[in-house]
Amino acid sequence: MRLSVNIFTSLDGVVQGPGGPDEDTRGGFDRGGWFMPYTADPMFGGIVDGWFAQADAFLLGRTTYDIFEAYWPQVTDPQDAVAAKINAGPRYVVSSTLREPAWAGTTVIDPASSDLATEVRALKDAPGGELQVHGSARLASSLHDLGLVDVYRVFVAPVVVGAGARLFDVGAAPSGFDATRSQIGDGGLVYLELEPRPLEVAESQIVDGRNELR
Repeated sequence: MRLSVNIFTSLDGVVQGPGGPDEDTRGGFDRGGWFMPYTADPMFGGIVDGWFAQADAFLLGRTTYDIFEAYWPQVTDPQDAVAAKINAGPRYVVSSTLREPAWAGTTVIDPASSDLATEVRALKDAPGGELQVHGSARLASSLHDLGLVDVYRVFVAPVVVGAGARLFDVGAAPSGFDATRSQIGDGGLVYLELEPRPLEVAESQIVDGRNELR
């Protein structure tokens, strides 16, 4: 399966708590819900539906798993294609504290007792279309550093949050990206599909006393 990271980010790279004030308050974060005004953009729903249409399994961090478990099992409308996909699973949650998940179809990957890279590679080797990560910034960052992400699907909201967890923080593995799709919504929301590639660093040279790039 192809591994995709599907995530919402602000202009300053914040990914924490996009959906509501109480969604993710770790570290005292009190600016949750910053992304919600942009979900009304006409392009948003169609693109997200397209994400889930390709999903065959989900790989989640503990915080995102808890958010999903509290909400999606309550959505029983058979016409809701997103709910149908998420509830059907299978779901894999990376956690060293979750022992016996009550949500049927969930398997725990404990990074304290197993090698994350090995476990994820085994999932990617299974038949199917996509193994999808949604939110789960810390997990997504780890997968990025391990070189396991095949495609990033990113909505960039035209807002500066000013605080909160970021997907790519100081120390992230350097990477370049090829943009395979881009779209701009009516209200400034930007959608990007990015495939990682080796980072190309320009060489500097001194020309006539000036530091230039080539």
